Amino acid sequence: MKNRIYLLTAALCSATFVLLASTSNAQKAGGISKVEAISQQLDLTPQQKLKFLPILREEAPKVEAIKNNNSLSKIQKVQQIRAIHQQTDPQVKAILSQEQYQKLKAIRQQTIREATQTYVR
Repeated sequence: MKNRIYLLTAALCSATFVLLASTSNAQKAGGISKVEAISQQLDLTPQQKLKFLPILREEAPKVEAIKNNNSLSKIQKVQQIRAIHQQTDPQVKAILSQEQYQKLKAIRQQTIREATQTYVR
């Protein structure tokens, strides 16, 4: 009887660990997929990806944190997100073509709109 309880407990612990690990990986993949989606929208060359993706991967969690910060007003969110974008703009402009940069500006504007929308639940 003790062996069955031990095995059941071990199985439950293992299942819990696997569930927590997969949830964490899924969240990470969600963040990466946004970066990859932007990369695809901009139709980056392999050389551009090497330079641009690290910038975007560093920027994305900062923007998400601002979007999810309910203590900030809409204006504060816009200001903070724009400040992040302005920090990376010189690097981004050096990597992207004018057309790609215009697409990125549109994507960034959409991000700002999403950050300032009020969601009713």
